[in-house]
Amino acid sequence: MRKRALMIIDFFYPPFKNWFSLHTFRYMASGGITAATGIVGYFVIYNYILHQQDVQVGSYLITAHIAALAIESVCTFIVGFALNKYLVFTQSTLKGRIQLFRYATVVSTNILLNYALMKILVEGFQFYPTIAKALITIVLAVFSYFLQKYFSFRVKKK
Repeated sequence: MRKRALMIIDFFYPPFKNWFSLHTFRYMASGGITAATGIVGYFVIYNYILHQQDVQVGSYLITAHIAALAIESVCTFIVGFALNKYLVFTQSTLKGRIQLFRYATVVSTNILLNYALMKILVEGFQFYPTIAKALITIVLAVFSYFLQKYFSFRVKKK
């Protein structure tokens, strides 16, 4: 399955080889798949599962856009870790559990930033939630690349 996924990703690489290394292209493709999963998942959860209705949990009221973000984050965490570990950062010398912990740390940071930025864009600037989510995803993707490469899936120098 890994070989087939890499064959598909690598098939689209030639037009981009002058701008990106194969490794960076694979990261971008995996990130794109993860981001698309997140955006589509968010849209489906927000509009069709939550029906744009806030969620009452005990005495707490969670706005629909934040509840959708929480649910979507679980799905994209699993997809993102699997793609990064098995397709992109296969040369990492760190143990899987350490990679998972570090990946979770980066994702947790992204979720907090996502939460804060969603609050600002949706509630402060009245952006439509799906558009806000897409914009935030682009900004956080660049941030994540460097953290994943140099922290979560680091390759020890010999």
